[in-house]
Amino acid sequence: MRDKSALLIAAPSSGSGKTVFTLGLLRALKQRGVDITSAKAGPDYIDPGFHAVASGTTSVNLDPWAMNHDRLSMLAARQAGTHLLIEGMMGLYDGAADGTGSAADLAKTLGCPVLLIVDAAKQSHSVAALVRGFRDHDPSVNLAGVILNKVGSERHGKILTNALDAMGVPVLGIVHRDERLALQERHLGLVIAEEVEEIESQISKAAELIASSCDLDRIHACFQPIADHEERDNFVPPLGQNIAIARDEAFTFIYPHLLEDWRDQGAAISFFSPLNDEVPETGVDAIFLPGGYPELHAGKLAQAEDFKTAMIIARNRETLIYGECGGYMVLGEGLIDAEGKYHEMTGLLHLVTSFEKRKLHLGYRKVETEHFPMGNRLTAHEFHYSSVIEENGEPFLKASDALGNDLGQAGLREEHVMGSYMHIIDGIV
Repeated sequence: MRDKSALLIAAPSSGSGKTVFTLGLLRALKQRGVDITSAKAGPDYIDPGFHAVASGTTSVNLDPWAMNHDRLSMLAARQAGTHLLIEGMMGLYDGAADGTGSAADLAKTLGCPVLLIVDAAKQSHSVAALVRGFRDHDPSVNLAGVILNKVGSERHGKILTNALDAMGVPVLGIVHRDERLALQERHLGLVIAEEVEEIESQISKAAELIASSCDLDRIHACFQPIADHEERDNFVPPLGQNIAIARDEAFTFIYPHLLEDWRDQGAAISFFSPLNDEVPETGVDAIFLPGGYPELHAGKLAQAEDFKTAMIIARNRETLIYGECGGYMVLGEGLIDAEGKYHEMTGLLHLVTSFEKRKLHLGYRKVETEHFPMGNRLTAHEFHYSSVIEENGEPFLKASDALGNDLGQAGLREEHVMGSYMHIIDGIV
């Protein structure tokens, strides 16, 4: 395995421009011939899809709360390319409710430096106090430099750089405001990359802007070798040895590391599209409906009669059927969309969910369950706005939050059909 060097892109807070900068830098360095790929810190499903478009290679999640050190180091080392660009989440020191699992924790685990993206639109000399605080808060975090983002003018940029020069923090780029680079968003964050018609032109514009406003040579030099790793053998077990997975615009949220785990253990994986009324391959022993945006496609899913019939046949054949979040909603009897219209789903679980009145459910989870192929103690993440209207039957799991607070029972299990709102990330070892 080739040596891997890494650099983590972080910011003082969300909304500072990390994603657009990461996309532009990935493409700009690739155009220079740098052998580069990417990763996303935390449980984000959407940003890695944009990364893949920018770099041409699959991006993975590196979750410092839900994954142990061995998992993080192995995933980072296994990524293609000799250079790994990691996009942080939220602010540099923001993590789970218990204060752990931040981008800073990930940087320390891997031993990679941090490039801080500062939204300077409403700052001048105060930027020095801000950057000093982030640099000195944890001396074990290596702050390699700063990118000043959303700068208003040449004069504004000069004021900012003078303030930072006095404290010895290198400014590696000054990026001026450009509203054309904003990415479309929806209730769970950005729309998925496949839905952005002009994604290629946006990434190209970002790459041109980064190349013209940042010192790519100095940024390239910031990458440093990451910590050694040992190959793990405690992978998350597969749902079965022949797994059919729903994959289309309604079912998009699945972690690449889980698929890699399952394939490493000999599982065969196939994909099908419920939105196109496709059915799982005949003879599979497990069907997985991942999360996504079924609420945006509820009418089409309700009319997918071949898909719904095939799911009932699979249930009757005692095929294991598992749904997460959006997939869990589709396993239910009905889904109420944002306009209050009821759509009939597969009816495999006694469950009705609604998106009519949005309520945020968010946070890391530790879950315990029995007779589940993926394990009995797992880390997970919950992030949805839909709510349960009816939920009757045997609970699927018990959950607690990052602070250890008991959240009680969740999800449903009916013989070989099971699911919940929890997105499984890793096993607890």
